[in-house]
Amino acid sequence: MGPMMGPPPSSVSDKNREPKPKNLREVPSWLGRTVKKFFSRLFYIFKLVWQTRPWILFVMMFMAIFDGAMPVVGAVISKEIINKLSLAGVDGNKLVLGSIATLLVFQFAYIFLTRLMAQISSILNNIAGELVVNHVNVKIMTKAKDIDLSGYDRPDFYEKLENATREAGHRPIHILRANFTVISTLISMVSFIVILWAVNPGAPFLVAAVSIPSAIISFVFRRKNFLYMRHRSKDRRQMNYYSSLVTNKDMVKEIKMFGLADTFISRYKQVFAKYFKGLKRLFLTEGFWQIGISLVSTAVNCILFIMIANGVIKGRYGVGDYSLYTSALTSIGAGITTLISTIASIYEGTLFIDNMIIFMEEKKKIVSTLDQPRTLKRHIAHRFELKGVSFRYPGSEKYVIKDVDLVIEEGETVVLVGLNGAGKTTLIKLLTRLYDPTEGVILLDGYDIREYDPNDVYAAFGIIFQDFGKYAVTVKENIMFGQITKEPNENDIRTAAYHSNSDKFIDALPDGYDTPLMKYFEPNGIELSIGQWQKLSIARAFYSDTDILILDEPTASLDAIAEQEIYRQFDELRRDRTTIFVSHRLSSATTADKIVVLQNGTVVEVGTHTELMAAGKQYCELFSAQAERYIEDNESRKQMPPMPPQGGRPPMPPMGKRREF
Repeated sequence: MGPMMGPPPSSVSDKNREPKPKNLREVPSWLGRTVKKFFSRLFYIFKLVWQTRPWILFVMMFMAIFDGAMPVVGAVISKEIINKLSLAGVDGNKLVLGSIATLLVFQFAYIFLTRLMAQISSILNNIAGELVVNHVNVKIMTKAKDIDLSGYDRPDFYEKLENATREAGHRPIHILRANFTVISTLISMVSFIVILWAVNPGAPFLVAAVSIPSAIISFVFRRKNFLYMRHRSKDRRQMNYYSSLVTNKDMVKEIKMFGLADTFISRYKQVFAKYFKGLKRLFLTEGFWQIGISLVSTAVNCILFIMIANGVIKGRYGVGDYSLYTSALTSIGAGITTLISTIASIYEGTLFIDNMIIFMEEKKKIVSTLDQPRTLKRHIAHRFELKGVSFRYPGSEKYVIKDVDLVIEEGETVVLVGLNGAGKTTLIKLLTRLYDPTEGVILLDGYDIREYDPNDVYAAFGIIFQDFGKYAVTVKENIMFGQITKEPNENDIRTAAYHSNSDKFIDALPDGYDTPLMKYFEPNGIELSIGQWQKLSIARAFYSDTDILILDEPTASLDAIAEQEIYRQFDELRRDRTTIFVSHRLSSATTADKIVVLQNGTVVEVGTHTELMAAGKQYCELFSAQAERYIEDNESRKQMPPMPPQGGRPPMPPMGKRREF
């Protein structure tokens, strides 16, 4: 299921990658751009942490200096103690014990201080890590809040979102720690190089030279790893998708009944196998290279150790000096390895942070076309006029709405009618400015809807979507979400529940309006039926104090009696408001001021129920077909034979022709 190994598909992420040099002359400029971009990302990370809490940077800087100096201090103390102990046979035990007492005190103090600071550092790092993760997550959520709905129709957007959210929260603090690790390592290395200078000035540079290949390998494979992870974003999304299908509580019934679990588990394994194959190859290749380099490095260290041991034997150095110098060599070698791996991880981390930067740079297109947005008047009826409106979804060449001209007058109740896929819901998305038309213009109260502040437009709408939200909060909060900016009012909440016919089942719940819904978080959470959820979504519409009411299949999950009661309540709710209905049950269209019939994205009929029935065209055909089905179903029930004795089964009555609207 995952993509085959080979050239990755192009994406927005690829556009932000620095192109490789085509020849040697381009290498310096390419290297300069790469370094510049690296430090730009690094600055972005420091800025993120500074925005979180400035003290984090100061604490980390202090700890870096402390961690860099303490290994040298410890090595010098150990050297002095060993040298003193080596004189025991010459000066006598009493003299030795007296002379090293102070050194032992220093060593114990050093050990205690090192352990104490390690614990303090761990505590502060954990606190800082949580704060930074929280800051970054809030930053991503805030950005996602402002991203246009059209973004969610693009696969490349999901790639950016997945890349940004996967590791962006933890990466900044890890990269910051790595930066300060570099500082502390450099402090230690410089100190040990100064110490080794007395033995052999070339020794530190020899150790450094054999580590250069390791640096090259680390950087090459960090970049390869990053590019692989980026290009296989689709694989990870597929694995997450298949995993979520099997574990999603809303899907578990169908998954079990259709026996789909093994299918999705198998597909998960197939995608993982292809994803892991390339990743394993990268791990093994880098590992083999590093093993070879480690063998060379170890051989060089052995030669230098022998040289120092020879100096001790010949009396040029003390026994404690051997400990200090070999410790210095080991520390320099380990320091270079640490520097290489740490800088490589910083480089890799900054590449991953680039995912977040790309996501944060996503441009918002649904904005006012005016520098000073026009103010939308509130608490009045509104008028819409569509002129030559056409629309196609991003990345698609097919028009969902095509050349629509339509007027919705102030306070009118309009019903949108048409078969599935006719464009009814898309037209609502255009009227609410969740999308802008590909062509044409929508006028709201005589002005281009794009001239208003989008948030002002959204605030004017009370809307029930066909795929209404089900929130894992209390019943009360589910209703209040209809207008979150409204001051909570218990009476308004209960009134909304009454008008939506949800008050009876709410009163029967264990904690009434304070009952938590769904079992995501609370063990006493209640699972509602789809019809009860829909009544709550309708209650949100009654709770909101809005000017324009849009109802996209508001009663699809309700029985006929509940539907009629809801529509009776809607008659009161929509008074003096511009109201737009989408309903497959055409009985709701009979009292509308205007019926708009859509077919393949175009308006084919406009009029009242009486006018369109008299015209005898598509609306008449749709309404008659639906009415005929109800009549035939009713007649079939009347003619149904009595139930046979146990074990028998009556023949199925003929069903009327069914059409989906």
